[in-house]
Amino acid sequence: MGMKKKTFMAAAFYLLCFLSLLVEGFDRSDFPDSFLFGTATSSYQIEGAYLQGNKELSNWDVLSHIPGKIDDSSNGDIADDHYHLYMDDIELMHSLGVNSYRFSISWSRILAGKLVLFLADLFVHRAKNQTLCIKYKYGGWLNPEIQKDFGYFAEVCFREFGDRVKYWATFNEPNVMIKRGYLVGTYPPLHCSAPFGECLSGNSSVEPYVAAHNVILSHGIAVQIYKKKYQAKQGGRIGIVMSATWYEPLRNLTNDWVATKRLLAFDVPWFLDPIIFGDYPSEMRQILGSNLPIFSSKDKKKLRYKMDFIGVNHYTTLYVRDCLYSPCEVADFNGNAFTYTTGERNGIPIGTPTAMPTFYVVPHGLEMMVNYIKERYNNMPMFLTENGYAQGVSNYTTVKDFVNDLDRVDYLNKYLGMLLKTIRNGADVRGYFIWSIMDNFEWLYGYTLRFGLYHVDFTTQARTPKLSAMWYKEFLQGSDSLLKAD
Repeated sequence: MGMKKKTFMAAAFYLLCFLSLLVEGFDRSDFPDSFLFGTATSSYQIEGAYLQGNKELSNWDVLSHIPGKIDDSSNGDIADDHYHLYMDDIELMHSLGVNSYRFSISWSRILAGKLVLFLADLFVHRAKNQTLCIKYKYGGWLNPEIQKDFGYFAEVCFREFGDRVKYWATFNEPNVMIKRGYLVGTYPPLHCSAPFGECLSGNSSVEPYVAAHNVILSHGIAVQIYKKKYQAKQGGRIGIVMSATWYEPLRNLTNDWVATKRLLAFDVPWFLDPIIFGDYPSEMRQILGSNLPIFSSKDKKKLRYKMDFIGVNHYTTLYVRDCLYSPCEVADFNGNAFTYTTGERNGIPIGTPTAMPTFYVVPHGLEMMVNYIKERYNNMPMFLTENGYAQGVSNYTTVKDFVNDLDRVDYLNKYLGMLLKTIRNGADVRGYFIWSIMDNFEWLYGYTLRFGLYHVDFTTQARTPKLSAMWYKEFLQGSDSLLKAD
């Protein structure tokens, strides 16, 4: 048998094995025609060019240069060099067949960089959904003054780009930003107090809730500006994006069931209840008392204009143990909720572990999370704004290992199938975005985790499609497109 024929047979077998993973009884045609399928990125994680375009330093520019803060001692100075390679990256998205792209605007690049040509060009070629970012000054989110500044930043974006952006999100994962920044102190501005962390300043019992209050009111101001001045003529929609982990009781005990409900309230409803209903969840009031701010009549006026959708970033499900009635030895990420979270019960993982700590493959958690938000917020339109799978990096990992990401294909396939189930059961979900189009700087993990559909060589900046990119393309365009591409 000739070498050419052997190669063809091997390729055919490989393709058949790959396509066999796609047979789950659904495809793109099962979703509504108007459904948005896309990929997601974040400005600091991909752009690089941190001193170009008259950009000021962001809080992550500063943090990533502090020794010991990033796992691999890396930073986002270059990252994917998307600032210079954005046209190539847009073509990667076009080749997949996505109809939308979710990305973020950095405050430090917009207001310092005077609306640089880079962003204007990017909007011309691909702009469907937008998330706003912030920087810290004069005490950052602890100072009510930031509400006015955020409103100004938002209006600059609405005015300059609103004719091309149809979906705006005021904040991405403010619940993570606040917990990491003001409770455990691992994110900017590095505020915390014992027993949650060792920081130079901060008060973990008070500051998270003051900062969150200002975030919520800043969101309200941005929504008000958009609704009053821009929405009618631009025809877009505005919402907010929340990190949404699903939680289940560790033990079949009443205290753990109550603790699970309590922790859920301390997460997504912490922000959405005030925005939608006008006040914080009762579970938070009962625990925090006077440490939880009160919405004044002036505050409530800032929240009178209602948003149009909820963005949901969902990756994982965890177990919850009560720490209110049976104290836990370890203070964790959710300390003020008096809970402890874990991915294991009696040594058995809740789902298949991934390279990202606390991220497990638990597809039914997506269904539970979507239904929870659906029921709590009267089935407000939702977008699954992030969902993805982490690969780990080691001294022995090769490019071939990254490219043959069958585990990611399996993960995305299962989670998309579960999302379709929720839609068929009445959830008003209108879009799905994979995190991420390409490997990038993953915050405190640096480049030790890879979530991309495309592998990135951070030395040469070469982008290589992984199996998951081929899978997504096949899902969106059909198997004929995949066969032709090969």
